[in-house]
Amino acid sequence: MLSYEENLNPKQLNSLALAYMGDAVYEQYVRQDLLQKGNIRPHQLHKAATKYVSAKAQSKVIHAFLDEGVLSEEEEAVVRRGRNAKSGTIPKNTDVQTYRYSTAFEALIGFLYLSKRVERLEELVVKAFKWTEDRKEESKK
Repeated sequence: MLSYEENLNPKQLNSLALAYMGDAVYEQYVRQDLLQKGNIRPHQLHKAATKYVSAKAQSKVIHAFLDEGVLSEEEEAVVRRGRNAKSGTIPKNTDVQTYRYSTAFEALIGFLYLSKRVERLEELVVKAFKWTEDRKEESKK
């Protein structure tokens, strides 16, 4: 049985493995945030969550992080590796570039999580939520 005390070295994992973990971690943060905001029905929860966890949303967030210089050199390197990873499949709802940048975002989240850099992970998650929410508000205007 796998012990959770064993350390995985995120620097040795391929980008798709990091993205796999990052997808689950980010989804958990999104779900917890939505539940804390109040009583929402399951269908509404799912609909609200997709505004954060869709390839399009994640791609826009990572572009914002890169444009604003939010990331360290090491984090940018993880993003580049994630962006350049070849998964072999592309979801039918999105284009290749959007999917690659979404994978890059998830790889970064997975890297920080597996590196046990919880404070930095949560700092970026909060920035991602704020950026996404600000865009939602702008689109309502």
